Amino acid sequence: MKRLFLYLIPVVSAAGACSHGSGGGVKLKTDLDSVAYVIGMNVGLNLQRMDSTLNAEAVCEGIRDVFRGKTRMTMDDAETFYLSYVNYALPEKARAYEEQFLEDIARSNRSYARTSSGVTYTVEEVGDQDLIPTSDRDSVALRWVIRTADGEEVTSSYERGDTVRSTLRNLRSGVRESVKLIGRGGKILSWLPASEAYGAEGDKELGIAPNSTLYYEIELLEVDKYANRYRRR
Repeated sequence: MKRLFLYLIPVVSAAGACSHGSGGGVKLKTDLDSVAYVIGMNVGLNLQRMDSTLNAEAVCEGIRDVFRGKTRMTMDDAETFYLSYVNYALPEKARAYEEQFLEDIARSNRSYARTSSGVTYTVEEVGDQDLIPTSDRDSVALRWVIRTADGEEVTSSYERGDTVRSTLRNLRSGVRESVKLIGRGGKILSWLPASEAYGAEGDKELGIAPNSTLYYEIELLEVDKYANRYRRR
């Protein structure tokens, strides 16, 4: 995170001073002016992806102060504040928003229930109640679709035409908890808080951002009870 901060400062500084007002304040008279504007666009897009609620005028003021050679914080103070915000304040805001989001789902749809960990679910098919995975050593075969909170599909075993096979203990904790609520042939729809899914790290390969609330559609195809395997030995 420190590297990100140190990289961000010179990139933003290179964008040139922002103009006061709501746009159109700077005329692009030369090629260099246009280059500066393009850099500013790029910086703006990157900052918007990081946090679309940022105060653009405050960002511009920081750039202007760098060019004036008179900033309101030292670089050390700025780095300390930034890292504190990213590592502590921002995750807390995300958790509070997530909690409200999941509560609203449960309140607006009575078919949904919540577990103590925050997993918010509804069972579409209960499945075979004689074959419910209960031990973390039980093996299961699953098909699932994973989506982000805004509905974007992350991955689908249906589209890939494959089956996810795993012991329960090797699944994400929210998936493990969800699967234990249905039997073989069952289907469950679960909203997983970030802490029960990919956490603060996310998954770059899958395109899952840090602290993401995820929606899972899970179908339990097979259950191989550990106790039965143990008896067969």
